[in-house]
Amino acid sequence: MEVLGPLRLVVDGAPVDVPGPKRRAVLALLALAEGRIVPVDHLLDALWPTEVPESGRQALHTHVSRLRAHLGTAAARLQTRHDGYRLDLTADELDVAGARSLLAKARADHDAFALLREAHALWRGPVLADLTDVTRIATAVEGCAQLRREITDGLIAAGIAAGRGDEVCGLAADALAADPLREPAVLLCMRALAAAGRAAEALRTAREFRRRLVEETGLDPSPALGELERDIAGGAAGPPPARPEVQARPTTRLVGRDDEVTALHRLLADERLVTIVGPGGVGKTRVALEVAGRTDASTVLLLAPVTDPAAIPHALAAALNLNVLQGDVLTACVAVLAHRAGLLVIDNCEHLLDAVRDTVEAVLAGCPDLSVLATSRERLGLAAEYTFRLAPLPLPGPDQDLPGVPSVAVFLDRAARARPGPPPTPAELRTVADIVRRLDGMPLAIELAAGRLSTFSLIDLHRRLDRSLDLLGGGRPTADARHRTLRATVEWSYDLLTDDERRLFRQLSVFVDGVDLETAERVGTEMGLRPDPGTALAHLVDASMIDVAFDGATRYRMLETLRAYGLDRLAEAGEDEAAGERFVRWAVELADWIGTVLGTENEADADTVLRRDLPNLRAAWRLARSRGLLDAATAMVTALNEAMSYRDLVELRGWAEELGDDPAIAAHPNAAAVLGTAAEAAYLWGDHPRAERLARAGLERATDATGKWFCLIPLAWVELARAAYPEVVEHCLAATVLARRAPEAIGGAALASAYAGDADEARALIERAHGGGTSPSQRSWIAYVSGEIESRAGHNDLAERHYLSAIELARRSGATFLVGVATVGLLTVRAAAGRVGDALRGYREVIDYFARTGNWTHLWATLRDLAGLLRTLGDDGPAALLVAAAADAPDAPAAVPPPPLVPGTPVLDRTELLEVARRAIQRNLQAVANDSAPTHAV
Repeated sequence: MEVLGPLRLVVDGAPVDVPGPKRRAVLALLALAEGRIVPVDHLLDALWPTEVPESGRQALHTHVSRLRAHLGTAAARLQTRHDGYRLDLTADELDVAGARSLLAKARADHDAFALLREAHALWRGPVLADLTDVTRIATAVEGCAQLRREITDGLIAAGIAAGRGDEVCGLAADALAADPLREPAVLLCMRALAAAGRAAEALRTAREFRRRLVEETGLDPSPALGELERDIAGGAAGPPPARPEVQARPTTRLVGRDDEVTALHRLLADERLVTIVGPGGVGKTRVALEVAGRTDASTVLLLAPVTDPAAIPHALAAALNLNVLQGDVLTACVAVLAHRAGLLVIDNCEHLLDAVRDTVEAVLAGCPDLSVLATSRERLGLAAEYTFRLAPLPLPGPDQDLPGVPSVAVFLDRAARARPGPPPTPAELRTVADIVRRLDGMPLAIELAAGRLSTFSLIDLHRRLDRSLDLLGGGRPTADARHRTLRATVEWSYDLLTDDERRLFRQLSVFVDGVDLETAERVGTEMGLRPDPGTALAHLVDASMIDVAFDGATRYRMLETLRAYGLDRLAEAGEDEAAGERFVRWAVELADWIGTVLGTENEADADTVLRRDLPNLRAAWRLARSRGLLDAATAMVTALNEAMSYRDLVELRGWAEELGDDPAIAAHPNAAAVLGTAAEAAYLWGDHPRAERLARAGLERATDATGKWFCLIPLAWVELARAAYPEVVEHCLAATVLARRAPEAIGGAALASAYAGDADEARALIERAHGGGTSPSQRSWIAYVSGEIESRAGHNDLAERHYLSAIELARRSGATFLVGVATVGLLTVRAAAGRVGDALRGYREVIDYFARTGNWTHLWATLRDLAGLLRTLGDDGPAALLVAAAADAPDAPAAVPPPPLVPGTPVLDRTELLEVARRAIQRNLQAVANDSAPTHAV
């Protein structure tokens, strides 16, 4: 492939014509990728930059197909990947890659002249001139121009050094004519002329450049020009200069940022000022340097070492290699930049915002062909500014190819440098994945962590990450002291905040999973921030100390590294005690709100808040327990009783049981409610004896209606599991007069009556409950009980309608437990109606659900129902195993009537039994699909 001129495809030594601009553009883009995959979306955007037509993908596919035909014997080189296309080319098969390779060899080889002459000869004319209306190709063409300039300058210098100045004079003159204000081109031309014995002409070239520079820019040349004039006048041209305009290049490859770099190039084609913002350590500088490296005529101004705002113009002059001896320095810099079409990168602006803002305004006003790319932890605040927020690297998700995840790939790349060795094992990759998750995908933190593998093993590193701010530090000092440690990087941003902003940042760090706007403003108000806490919050977001997401509800979060720093500063300021009390108080109030709203029509809203803020509630619960705040812990557990009962939030059960076991609870005024909630948790875990003990102990201490209700309901469920139906009715009816969730209690009495065979009484009871069900889950419970009543009465069609209603209401409200039990009833009536496939698929899902949530009481009932279906299908072996295990299980509810046991059937452990059930379901599903009898086996 040849791109250094008109596009040219050569197959088996013969050129091949590729017709059509779009097909040629596709081929060019694939070639310029140099063996990398080009995503389909990138190709579509390149071919149709304004709007991709509906037929765009098909058209692209057609172009690729025809390109394979053009490739002939090399068609296999054009590969289709899951996310794009790749043209497999080696370095010697692509002229631009060959040119780059020759340049690299020349820098390390004594015979540089021959190598660079070969590289220079690869250009056959204007690069891809007919395709530069494609933005991505135009960007690549600019890169080719920069490469050619480097090769040309190197060739001229090598020719002079080799005593062949006369051979490169014409080349030097052409290079100067192409860019007459580029001083390095002038110096090379003068050296070439001097080396060729044309000293007078060399000095005349210098004089003409001085005059041209003054007339067009008002500037004087650098001292290097005068020194070279003196050398030539004295008969010595001096050594060839170092390659001009070389910026410091990153020492490691950029991983996982191709999309961002491409997006920035696209933005800079239309925007004059783009600011990359993000927290310290997210990789803003590295991305900006990559953009600069892929851009022709870029200048990089590094502000990290600059502390005096007045020094910015002088730093810019140094970056431009400009020596300003008199007059305004910034004016001189703008005059030089005004004649350049390219990019100015200004890195690390956050500590000099006002001065940078003034500098950028002057540059934009005086340099119409120049774009500015800034990096900062907050935006500059100019009207022309486009803010590009750089996020941390993507984190690994389930079932991903871990080495291909950018955050993991960065760790592996840096780890290989710190400790070379064999590729990581699958177990080590999983450990790496957890490390990068805990480091928030922050490139700096990941690189520092990987570097620590020179000292720690991977497991040791993983175990010590709870103190990542201190662990990821030390080492040898660097030019930029801020980047010696992760802590120093965070501290840099913290020190730029105002006192009020620091205080709010510290106080919000106790929230482990962020807050909504109302909570953040409430915390600020309680702290006494004036006049408006929202202003401080907004600047924390602008300064990249807090991130904001607008997915559904607005949410403010800190990266874990920033939160850890905030907690340290909170303790250092002596504010941790008060902040902790405020946090626990917030959690108690939130739990109370959730518990109240769960009993209303707005239950779904409360469910959303509960699941969203569960990490914060968990942290507050642990803090309350560690500080012995019994009142707060009691309030949280009892408020979330209904959430625990109807949802699969199993950790709430653990809180209830933990508090129920606390000896201090016996003397607490709310002991009965706590013990009743703990009894409900024990029942859901299948520990019926413990549930009964806790419930009866609570009844003995109950002094109010709430405490009695909390104990009577789990006691009724224990009796229901024993098939003691009269006792269930007694407990539930006693609970109905206590004015708390009466529909649930009445429904329990109706359920027991139905199981006892009294359908009329059951219907009468459930009718009483209909008027009291205000929340969706309460109405779901009533519908479920109605379905059970009609199912037992043999009215399967009516029962199915009730079950479907129960499932719909439960799903709407997040009551996953009710979805599970209603689904079991629905499967029973569908199986009875001969809808075997539907029933089997449903059993597979609900068995997995109950197993996942640890609810074996209802799982045993489900497995018994499945056994009944398997028997009707003639699959007696698995059915017998399920029935035998359920009969032997202490947490299985009583079956009325009990299913028949097959003598001699072994009792499997629970893991084996679930496998038996799943295999039987799959086998019978296949048989149903094949409309044939199953092959019965255990």
